[in-house]
Amino acid sequence: MTPRYPAKPRPGDRIAIVSPSAGLPALFPLPYELGLRRLREEFGLEPVEYPTTRAAGASPEARAADLHAAFADPTIAAVMASIGGDDQITVLRHLDRDLLRANPKPFFGFSDNTNLLLALHNAGVVAYHGASVMTELGRPGAPHPLTVDSLRAALFSHGPYELVPAAAYRDVDLPWEDPESFAGEPETVPGGGWSWYRADRVVEGPGWGGNIEVLSWLLMADREILPPDAYTGRVLFLETSEEMPEAEEVYRILRGMGERGLLERFGALLMGRAKSWSFARPLDREAGALYRAEQRAAVLRALDAYAPELTVVFDVDFGHTDPQLVLPVGGAIRVDGPARRITVTY
Repeated sequence: MTPRYPAKPRPGDRIAIVSPSAGLPALFPLPYELGLRRLREEFGLEPVEYPTTRAAGASPEARAADLHAAFADPTIAAVMASIGGDDQITVLRHLDRDLLRANPKPFFGFSDNTNLLLALHNAGVVAYHGASVMTELGRPGAPHPLTVDSLRAALFSHGPYELVPAAAYRDVDLPWEDPESFAGEPETVPGGGWSWYRADRVVEGPGWGGNIEVLSWLLMADREILPPDAYTGRVLFLETSEEMPEAEEVYRILRGMGERGLLERFGALLMGRAKSWSFARPLDREAGALYRAEQRAAVLRALDAYAPELTVVFDVDFGHTDPQLVLPVGGAIRVDGPARRITVTY
């Protein structure tokens, strides 16, 4: 089934805010409330919360029920996740795929929301990897202009949108429980641009992918993963989370995808800039650069074994990075190697 683009909201419409993974708005209200205010003031949308949106520890059944209510409500024009988590895979078995298919709406989320993004894709609905209330919209200082421009285009328009590399990016997080964290613009470092490998061709196809750790869980559970032929010619995009998996683990996940016959089917791979700082592992800039370099080497090692012709672009600004660009799951992505340009269709 070829996914179709759902109708887009317009300023003044209602947008459902859901927590299909972790109910972190209950624990960290500061970035959550800030994100809601920015949805109203900067995007002109009216957020609508559901019973589990601010509920810590809600059951998978209850979270699925909120998703059903949001998608089935004809007054809701789009759906956005509050944040990610680590157990959304348990919600999948409770989803009514016919309901989602019959009520297509733009869904925005990333990280653990990879589960729902791929479920919607398999139900025939283009979904959007990126933008959560607490992270991108609840950003200290102000939402990054590149994030805002990409999200605004993905929310309200349909057509080509050219991605551009960030001149600077933020890797170090600030404590959400401290009001002072939101007082000023966060520190950034030079972006360095994208890095291209085997970029002698133009590849255009539907986008597919998400967080690589979540994808590994889906592969283990054999959920939402189609037969290899379904991915022929598509553009794969992958990124790693703030849990910062070691390079060898990234290689092993890709090796598993290769052994399953998946990697060789894709036409190109976009790798998000690897998150290289966390509260549990606060690397300095030199150590962070080494971490990213080791991950890049691990990716190339896997591709050399399983997809040696694949065009690859590293350090693309999506996933657990700031700014964050939105990528369409099931929507067109054009990777123009000779021109060094990436264009998505929202």
